[in-house]
Amino acid sequence: MFADFWHGHLQSSLSAVSSHIVSIIPGYDVMTVESEWLIFRIGACRYLALFVLAMPVAAPAQEIDVYPPPPPRVSPVAGAIDFHVHSGPDVFGRGLLDSEVAAAAARAGMRGLVLKNHVTSTADRAYLVMRSVPGIEVFGGIVLNGAVGGINPVAVEWMHRMEGGRGKVVWLPTFEAAAHIAVFGGPERGFVAADSGTVRPETEAVLKIVAREDLVLQTGHISTAEALAVIRRGRDLGVENMIVTHAMADIPGMTIGEMKQAALMGAYLELVYLNHLMGPSAHLAWMRHWSQVSLADMADAIDAVGAAHFVLSSDLGQIGNPIHPDGYKMMVAGLKAAGITDDEIDLMMRRNPAKLLGLDD
Repeated sequence: MFADFWHGHLQSSLSAVSSHIVSIIPGYDVMTVESEWLIFRIGACRYLALFVLAMPVAAPAQEIDVYPPPPPRVSPVAGAIDFHVHSGPDVFGRGLLDSEVAAAAARAGMRGLVLKNHVTSTADRAYLVMRSVPGIEVFGGIVLNGAVGGINPVAVEWMHRMEGGRGKVVWLPTFEAAAHIAVFGGPERGFVAADSGTVRPETEAVLKIVAREDLVLQTGHISTAEALAVIRRGRDLGVENMIVTHAMADIPGMTIGEMKQAALMGAYLELVYLNHLMGPSAHLAWMRHWSQVSLADMADAIDAVGAAHFVLSSDLGQIGNPIHPDGYKMMVAGLKAAGITDDEIDLMMRRNPAKLLGLDD
């Protein structure tokens, strides 16, 4: 109806204009005016068509990847064990609860997790998670900070006896270690595991329990000198499973030579993805106080010391950071991009941690 209206309107307007021209120009009749108007319109349309055809045609826009790629057919962290997992409930901000981390890791095809808390045992929590989240191994342990009496062999005895048998790892002091406080500040005095190359009596008592119960000793945030003394004495006492906690971080800050010393005495060296995210440009303010240990730096250490002596961990769980399986995936991808082979990755994320936890096939 709208088109019919305008067609009729234009026709009546054209008739009126034609009549006016005929009245003022001798020799013109209405038929002549309308014929010439039709010829003009046809010519104008032809000109417009030629103009349009002569216009340059824009090339189709190149497609840009603005979405993530599809998920891989096989998870790059299938079978992996994360030896350094922070989760809630906690006194520090954590993004996921224990069971939520376990569920995410199970979906990613991971084999196991080790729950770590700086102020309380996680042996009981690991057992509860194992009961509620099928398809994944979960272990816990104890960090020997002040909340459990410091380097306290009694606390270790009770931890490994917890129902479920999931208490497996003993960390020496972390944020209350004297070495940590010397770098980052804290209480006036911190815990010391060894003096001048000799372990303290309470440390020796802990090492004896670790050896007797086939537990895993982690060095926590003690100094490099302390860690080497502890590893040496642990070897003498029959401790078979020892790990230098985030060996390349500011605490303990081992050099390649010191990592080789620890490895020669039978200790494994832990590399954590969190260290890659740290440094002056870190996206979270508290992480800017730590030095960055890039994945390229880690790859250089692996090349120098040998993958047989390393375990890979995330050390994630903080609010604002990637969840553990995602961070682990990024760590694996980054190490591979830096030249680490699939077999070396397999050794560090599957076979070495499985051996430490007694999960050998």
